[in-house]
Amino acid sequence: MNEPVRTEELRVSDVERRVVQDRLHRAVGAGQLDLHEFDERVQAVWAARTRGELDRVTRDLPEPPPAPPPPPREPRHRVFSDTGGGTAMRVLTTVWASIVAVNVVVWLLVSLGDGGPAYPWFIWFAPSGAVLAVLYATGIGRPR
Repeated sequence: MNEPVRTEELRVSDVERRVVQDRLHRAVGAGQLDLHEFDERVQAVWAARTRGELDRVTRDLPEPPPAPPPPPREPRHRVFSDTGGGTAMRVLTTVWASIVAVNVVVWLLVSLGDGGPAYPWFIWFAPSGAVLAVLYATGIGRPR
């Protein structure tokens, strides 16, 4: 007749062994175990075949104290506000920077291909960048 298997006789998986190993890591961090004992217990964890053997590895360890709360996050420095003006400035600046970057890369490739520097046509985007800078300096899209 088949008798039910007791919980401590059930086979364990690598996932369960990993959970116990993580528990031992926390115990070392809390000062409940030294490294030598930690090493011995981890070896016992990975050699364990049943839940009873796993339970014996951590039976004498109290629960570690709770982790300290994370430090409060400092507010992120925002360049543009969340208003409509800020969104417009963010989009216009991104478009302008992308166009300038593509033009500089094309200019570099043309200059390398011709064997000498080509006319830097990308400087014609400077006035539109200056307009964006003036708009931002006057407060359009800038956070308060």
